[in-house]
Amino acid sequence: MPDGQYLRNSDVSDAEWNARCELAALYHVCNHLGWTDLINTRMSARVPGEPEHFLINRYGEMFDEIPASSLVKMDFDGNVIGTDGAFNNAGFTIHSGVYKARPDANCVTHTHTRAGAGVSQLAAGSIRPISQDALQVYDDLAYHPYGVPATVEECEALGKSCADKSHVVLMNHGLLTLGPTVHGAFFRLYNMERACELEMIARQMGSEPVEVEPHVVERAAERMRSLRDTETYGLMEWEGIVRTVERAGADFRR
Repeated sequence: MPDGQYLRNSDVSDAEWNARCELAALYHVCNHLGWTDLINTRMSARVPGEPEHFLINRYGEMFDEIPASSLVKMDFDGNVIGTDGAFNNAGFTIHSGVYKARPDANCVTHTHTRAGAGVSQLAAGSIRPISQDALQVYDDLAYHPYGVPATVEECEALGKSCADKSHVVLMNHGLLTLGPTVHGAFFRLYNMERACELEMIARQMGSEPVEVEPHVVERAAERMRSLRDTETYGLMEWEGIVRTVERAGADFRR
């Protein structure tokens, strides 16, 4: 993508621009961590002060190409607000479905990684309490059955699946997380990806893994619930990984 192809629109508020920069950073972070599927899968963020509008990637751009100014602003009816841009219909269905169902969600992530997609092919409940990483997400997991992409029915069904959970295995598909902040949604995704990676490794070891004792699982759940409810959940991890991608040359603040 040529430098300067996209520029900040003068109508974009400072709050929206900051949200755009943070979401664009998330795409570069996901690229750095290898959570990509060519131009597919999406991350999104609700526009501050505009609860029925959200930002999503312009369809066709690789994750490491995305600047803040190229993100597409949409409403819940599928209309592009302001500067026109291509978007993926299935992606719109997923993200709008979550935002409509969860007013507390300000960021939604969705990946097709090998570990996440691998776990999604297993029976629901397949992430077991067998690792410290799994305990980060175990109490807050939902499993959403595969539906017909880009349909109203799927949009509504996904909203029901994530009504009270913020980590979702999209069966036969991949992973999804939601959070009140970009850094919170990112850290949920990081822990979920780790849990899936270790689950897949354990299933290839030729022996049954040791499960954490139930009373320890419950204590871990209590702790995680208290941490996830804070504004600072995942913040230091997020700030660190953003510094890493910027040192590597990521250019997303334009």
